[in-house]
Amino acid sequence: MYDLLIRGGMVLDGSGADGVRADVGVIGGKIAALGALPEAQAQTVVDARGKTVTPGFIDIHRHGDLAAFRPGFGALELQQGLTTVINGNCGLSAAPFGGENRQQILEYIKPIVGQAQDDLPTESMAGYLAALEKTPSPLNQGMLVGAGVLRADAAGYGIRRLETAHYRRLHGAMERALADGAWGVSLGLGYAPECFYTTQELIRALEPLRNGSIPVTVHMREEGSAVDEAVEEMITVARALHCPVHISHLKAMGKGNWQKKIPQVLRRLEQVRQEGLELSWDVYPYTAGSTQLLHIMPPDLLQGGTEEVCRRLMDPKARECLSRRLKTGTDFDNISLLVGWDNIIMSTLNRPENQQYAGKSVAQIAALRQQEPDACVFDLLAEERCTITMIDFITCEQDIARILQSDAANVISDSTYPTQGRPHPRLYGTFARVLEKYVRQERVLTLPQAVAKMTDLPAQALGLPGKGRLAVGYDADINVFEPAQIRENATYDAPARPASGMDYTFVNGTAAIWQGALTGRVAGRILRRE
Repeated sequence: MYDLLIRGGMVLDGSGADGVRADVGVIGGKIAALGALPEAQAQTVVDARGKTVTPGFIDIHRHGDLAAFRPGFGALELQQGLTTVINGNCGLSAAPFGGENRQQILEYIKPIVGQAQDDLPTESMAGYLAALEKTPSPLNQGMLVGAGVLRADAAGYGIRRLETAHYRRLHGAMERALADGAWGVSLGLGYAPECFYTTQELIRALEPLRNGSIPVTVHMREEGSAVDEAVEEMITVARALHCPVHISHLKAMGKGNWQKKIPQVLRRLEQVRQEGLELSWDVYPYTAGSTQLLHIMPPDLLQGGTEEVCRRLMDPKARECLSRRLKTGTDFDNISLLVGWDNIIMSTLNRPENQQYAGKSVAQIAALRQQEPDACVFDLLAEERCTITMIDFITCEQDIARILQSDAANVISDSTYPTQGRPHPRLYGTFARVLEKYVRQERVLTLPQAVAKMTDLPAQALGLPGKGRLAVGYDADINVFEPAQIRENATYDAPARPASGMDYTFVNGTAAIWQGALTGRVAGRILRRE
C-alpha cells in the first residue's frame, strides 16, 4: 500500500530524457516505485492522465533569507512549481555575523534580503537554521554562506587589504558555517567589501575550499563590457582551488555588448569544461535585473559602510568626481552609461515622501525633482541611507536564449522580497515563464530540456542529494500539470500576480497544491549539507 499513487502521467524524470507514461508510488515522503503499477493501491490516488509529471522545481538563487520568516512565505513559490529554494546568494547571507559590525552588515544587506527581526540569531549559521526550522514552511529551504558578510564581519567595510589575522578569522567562520550545513560559499564581487579583493586575495579568502567538492557560486566582478574578463578570473579561481565554481545570473549588460559577449563567453566556458574544470552557470529569463540602486556606483565609493557612503554622496567634491565617473567611466559596470537613466527604475523607496517615485525611471524622477539624473540619485540614496532597490533593463532576449540552450545552464530567479514598492515579476513567475514563453511559445527549449534546467541541473550544481529527479529513493517533490495551462501572469506593471496552472504539487510526499489550490499544509524541510 502506497501513501500516494500518481497514475498514468507523462513522466519527465528531470534528466532531459523524453517523457514516459508511468505511475509514481510514494511511501514515507520518498519515491518507492516508478513504472507500470496497475495493481497498486494507495491511500491517495491522483489521476494524471493527460498531464505531465515532473520533479519539483528548484531555485538555487533566491534572496529569501529573511522573507522566510514572514507569514505566507512559500505560496508564490509553490504556485510556479517550486518545492526547494536556496538563499544566501551573492555574498549577502543573513548569517553568520555579529559583534561590532552586525548593524553595519544588516544595513548594507537590507535592500537585498530585507529587514531583520530584532531577535534573529545571526551569529552562526547553525543558529539561523535552527530559527528557520522553528518556522513551519511549505517548501524545502537551504542556505549558502555569503563570503561578503564573512569578510565584513572579520574586517568591516573600511579595509581594502586584509591582514593575516583577518583571513584567519574569515576562514574559521567559513568552515563553521559549512560544518553547520551551508551548501556552498557565495560571492558578491560586485558588492562591498568583496569588490576590493584582487584575484589572488580572493583565492586566499577561499582557501578552505581547496581540493574539495563544496561549490563557490559567484556574482562576478563585472557583467557588462568586461564580462569576459570576469569569467577568466573565475576560471583562474577554479584552476587554483580545484573546486566547483558556479557563475550566477550570467549576462552581458549594455546594448553594445548584446549578441557579442555571450557567444564568446559560452565558447570559453565550454572549452574549459571539456578540459575538466567543474564550471556551471545559471540565468534568469528576463531582460531586466533587480538589485540595490547603489550597485550603479563605482566600487571605490562603497568603502567604509553606509555612513561613509552617505557622507561622500553629499560632499560637493566627491559628487563632482562621481558625476564625471558616471558620465565616462569604463573601469566598472557603469550601468547608467551602459543602459541609460531611462532604463533604471527605482522600485523600492522607504521614506513616505519618496514612495511616489516607486516604478518610475531615474530620468522621470529627475525631471519631477528638476535635477540632473546623477544628482537626483545621489540625493535619494543619501536620504534613504542607500536602501533603494532598482529594476534595470540590461540585456537582450537573444542572449538569454543562448544561455538557456547551453548544456551547463540552469534556471534561477534571483528574487528579492521587498515589503513595499514594486517587486520584479520574477519573484512570482520565473519558472512558469520558462514553460510558457521559452518552451511553448518560442520553442527555445524542449519541455524535457526545460524541466532538467529547473530540477536536476540545479541539484547537481549544489550537490543536493535526493533532489531534482523522479527516481526510486529520491524525495517525493513532484509537480503534476498540463503544460498548455501554465501561465506567468506577473508583469512589470503588475508584478504581484502569482503564476497559475499547477494542478498538484507535492513536497516530501505531502500535497501543497491539490486540484490547483494551495492546501496550507507544511511539509518543507530545512536542508543541510552533511
